[in-house]
Amino acid sequence: MTHDLRDEIRQRYGDMARAVGATGCCGSDCACGNPISSNLYSEQEREQLPAGAVAASLGCGNPTALVDLKEGETVLDLGSGGGIDVLLSARRVGASGKAYGLDMTDEMLALAEANRRAAGAANVEFLKGTIESIPLPDGSVDVIISNCVINLSADKDAVLREAFRVLKPGGRFAVSDVVSRGGVPEEVRVNRDLWVGCIAGALDQDDYAARLRGAGFCEVSVEPWRTYDATFASAFIRARKPDAACCPSSCCAA
Repeated sequence: MTHDLRDEIRQRYGDMARAVGATGCCGSDCACGNPISSNLYSEQEREQLPAGAVAASLGCGNPTALVDLKEGETVLDLGSGGGIDVLLSARRVGASGKAYGLDMTDEMLALAEANRRAAGAANVEFLKGTIESIPLPDGSVDVIISNCVINLSADKDAVLREAFRVLKPGGRFAVSDVVSRGGVPEEVRVNRDLWVGCIAGALDQDDYAARLRGAGFCEVSVEPWRTYDATFASAFIRARKPDAACCPSSCCAA
């Protein structure tokens, strides 16, 4: 990602985090009424969480609903924002598990840490960094989740390579993201506001699947579920890192 675009994204999401801290709502650009980010979590899930985590939910899906998290597993949320998906994951992996959140925006990290303390989540840790260069060792994570963040990266292949690297053999990739169907018009692709708004950087759904396979993943699926118009939709995206003893040519034959 070019530094100026990354800085613009960091500034925009920093402003959203400050708005949550000041008013308890992210404003008209965020989950408070946005058709992309609205109605993603059940009432029961929202009741389990600090209000600041719910107010800062800026995603396009509920990645914690895409994967069967198990007691004792380690989960990493790429672009964790105010921490809603990290906190939900932490409950499911239990005290013997771990939930990491990775974000590049200081204000979001501060908000997420405040939400962690309010939730009393001892098995949660928030890390500062970019999703193109994950600050965790090889093979250290069982599950990677993300919620409408990978589309913001200008180097999605780097993101997917890093996701593959930090996953353990057999690890699962389960994210929500915006995808396109038929390609993004050039006038949209170059619009900075639409990049920050999770539209201009969207990959074509078939391209997304191909890039996951190119990074080494198998059992790849891209399932659009909420359509915004003829071109853009939210999608559930799943994949798996082959087991250590599994030859990719046989494991990924499908």
